[in-house]
Amino acid sequence: MYEHLVVFKFNEQYRSETGEHLVQTLMALKNSIPGIVELTAGVNKTEETENIHGYTLGLRVTFRDQEALRKYGPHPAHQHFVGLLEGIIENVVVVDYPIY
Repeated sequence: MYEHLVVFKFNEQYRSETGEHLVQTLMALKNSIPGIVELTAGVNKTEETENIHGYTLGLRVTFRDQEALRKYGPHPAHQHFVGLLEGIIENVVVVDYPIY
């Protein structure tokens, strides 16, 4: 299996109601994209404010294998989500690794 971790940092155009819509869109990916074993997403609620560096949305996806992860990026449902980020995204951190 493969783990896909993503944290999103938004610019001043971001609104809190947008975050909830983004989470709902991400959660729907589990039923739309083959190879997803588990998916969680949410708006950052940490109390460690000195450590968040402005990152407000997190995503964790477990894929069946590396091939499923590769097919995820260009999938139309994922590309729809990416389109929702236009104009509000400042930075994204992605980490992918095999689960042993």
